[in-house]
Formats: sequence, structure tokens, C-alpha cells
Amino acid sequence: MPDPAARKAPQPATSQASEYAPEVRFRLRLTQGARIAVGPGRIELLEAVREAGSITAAARGLGMSYRRAWMLLDDLNRCLRAPVVESVHGGAQGGGSRLTDTGLELVRLYRHIEQTAQRACGEDIEALKGLLARP
Repeated sequence: MPDPAARKAPQPATSQASEYAPEVRFRLRLTQGARIAVGPGRIELLEAVREAGSITAAARGLGMSYRRAWMLLDDLNRCLRAPVVESVHGGAQGGGSRLTDTGLELVRLYRHIEQTAQRACGEDIEALKGLLARP
């Protein structure tokens, strides 16, 4: 017979309502013809490079190949007037990559536009959420 004192304390129930709470995500894309010049995936990749200090580590953290990450960054560089990532040579870590001033500004502007849109549309977003069925 199991010892009642050995039983685990009851775990709080996960709120199904919070698990299915609606989430709003703006997906801003700038296109040049059929080509996506700037979009959420590229911004996320730039942020990962900024945090990791290398394209390899950023790609790994995002679950993509180095080649795919490099191609996205190369395409982004071709769409802009100035490069967004530059190589860093030497040092204790043996080098890596970092965002240029253009890359930093691109991320800042993109995230600012998202935040501004979210605030400007706040009432409409809440009204839209109100139309959703409850889980």
C-alpha cells in the first residue's frame, strides 16, 4: 500500500483558456517586385545573429542550415543600399559576424513599426478577438 505522505502535491491545472488565448502577430513584408526584401523571418535571423555573434550559431538556434541563413542574409544585403551583417575577424572567439549600423537600424525600425501598429489597432484587435469562439 503506498504511503499517503509520499504522494506528490497536486499540480495546478493548466488553464485551457490561457493555452488557447488568441495571439496577434503582425507580419510586415516589404517587397521589391516578386522578391521579399524585408520580412519577419529575416528580421528574426538578424536578431539571432546579433545575439549569437555568428551566422552559424544563429542558424542553429533557428533550426535552419547555415546555407539557408547565408542565402537569406545575402539576398537581404542585395535588396538594401548597405550590408546588414559584417564579418568579424580574429579575437579570442576566432571571429564571427555582427550587425552593421544598417542592420541594427533595420531591426529597430521593423520592431518599432510592429509596436506602433499594435498600439494603433488595439481597440480593433480586441473587437476582433471578441468574435472568436471560446475553446
